[in-house]
Amino acid sequence: MTMTTRCLIALAAVAALGASAAHAADVAAGKAKAKEVCAACHGDDGNSPTADFPKLAGQHGDYLAKALRDYKSGARKNPIMAGFAGALSKQDIENLAAYYNSQPAALSARY
Repeated sequence: MTMTTRCLIALAAVAALGASAAHAADVAAGKAKAKEVCAACHGDDGNSPTADFPKLAGQHGDYLAKALRDYKSGARKNPIMAGFAGALSKQDIENLAAYYNSQPAALSARY
């Protein structure tokens, strides 16, 4: 392998790492967006105070992101969530998913 080829491979690897880091989820931004958009129904930390709304805290981030993308696209039907998700950017969705995933779930046992 020539020196030029090695340099090109190294540059491509660095560029790929930089591109993925640029799109990394920001938990703090997710917290801010959650407070602005989601907290009224799902609670400040994703532990909804009422059984009428799902608890999001501790859920898998990839599940939450897919659910939001599906609400946004209409693949998942809920007129309320479609309205909220429709206003979210791709980065907002990733940030929200990371934030709720990072929150401890408030579990309760009912016997």
